[in-house]
Amino acid sequence: MTKSHHGFLHWVMPAMLGMVALSALMSGRDLSQTFIELMSAGEPARGPVVVWAQRLVSILLVAAAAERVINHVAQHRHLPSPTLAIVFILYWVGTVAAPALFGSHPMLSHEYLYTLVIGVAALLVTSSEVDRILSAARTALFTFILAGIFLIPVMPTMVLDQSYAQGLMPGVPRFGGLAPHAVGMAMFAQVFLLLLWARPFQRNWLNVLAWVMGLAALFLAQSKTAWIAFLLCALCMALVRHGSRMWRRMSDPRNGAMGIFALLIALIAMAALLGWIVVGDVDAQWSNFADTAQGAQLISMTGRDQIWAIAIEEWRASPYFGYGLGLWEADFRAAIAMPNATSAHNQFMDTLARAGSVGAVALVVYSLVLLVMSLRYAKASGGLSLALFVALALRSISEVPMLLQGYGTELFLHLLLLVTLAAAASAHAHVQFARSPYAWGATS
Repeated sequence: MTKSHHGFLHWVMPAMLGMVALSALMSGRDLSQTFIELMSAGEPARGPVVVWAQRLVSILLVAAAAERVINHVAQHRHLPSPTLAIVFILYWVGTVAAPALFGSHPMLSHEYLYTLVIGVAALLVTSSEVDRILSAARTALFTFILAGIFLIPVMPTMVLDQSYAQGLMPGVPRFGGLAPHAVGMAMFAQVFLLLLWARPFQRNWLNVLAWVMGLAALFLAQSKTAWIAFLLCALCMALVRHGSRMWRRMSDPRNGAMGIFALLIALIAMAALLGWIVVGDVDAQWSNFADTAQGAQLISMTGRDQIWAIAIEEWRASPYFGYGLGLWEADFRAAIAMPNATSAHNQFMDTLARAGSVGAVALVVYSLVLLVMSLRYAKASGGLSLALFVALALRSISEVPMLLQGYGTELFLHLLLLVTLAAAASAHAHVQFARSPYAWGATS
């Protein structure tokens, strides 16, 4: 009876991570040669073990998601958030189905249905199931990070980019672990730390070890964007969890020391900023910085301005439904002589080029709904919904974490946000409709 109620959805994200890890282990890769490998024509070859594992994982994910949907319908349970479910389906239609059928380069594949089925199943998660799913994701991420760290002395070239020279720590290799890239490792570490905060382990020593390993992975991945994103996400969670209490303490006239201290810190920060602007000769400093290699990379967003120009051209060529889902594949990258352009490295630009104006509108509407719901359920989720949304939004600036093609690395964060929002909406809907047996069928 327990299995029938909870199903197997908690195995979805561990299975996704397991596939990522297996692909890295069987690739025999050298992280320092990643760019050179992209220069070669065609997609990298995959061994038979990876191919069959991919098929088995696909079956597992679809079966777990289908079981969840069928079980939900059979038990006449409430739909946690009809609005989120409808908008998600429309987003899939606008960014996957429409360009696949009507793009300038149409392409159909059964793999495009995976994200629809898995996403709908995630939107059916209730408050009684969310702990199990988030805890499974947290444990899987911890195992994933530990495996990458333990492989450092055994297979250093597989998990470390020893040629990296653009970080703030000269001579320190960049940690990629078993993720496809160090940037992906930073994202996994960031999400793990947020989940660990929201769903800590039961043993204190394990929590301490997990925090040390997670922070080490985030730090050694040397993604400055991920560092800033984690600080902002952690700030969001802290404000949701402790903001009201801190505000009461600062505004309490009986405890004026706290307010005075906060005001003093703010004044010092403002004075330091003004002093730097007035005395520091900002124009000269910016000019000197722009002449450096790192400055040129920052101004051009590490060459992304050229990729965005290509994306705009493709949108103008097919303004309604875009190029299609095959954009940025090996043949296209070879044609534009940009082997590193595996995506537009910006969610809006990528969607605009792949799915045209229809997909871009769907993305904006869907993002606004996610924002509103993340804010609405921030308190109920202990700040996790807001932190995950901020992480997703910040990653969308330079990557494509909301792409619904297959179940690769980028889907992980997106799926966690959907699960968190659905569970919070489920708890709210259960209270709201508990006395109305005619709303969404029988109560669960």
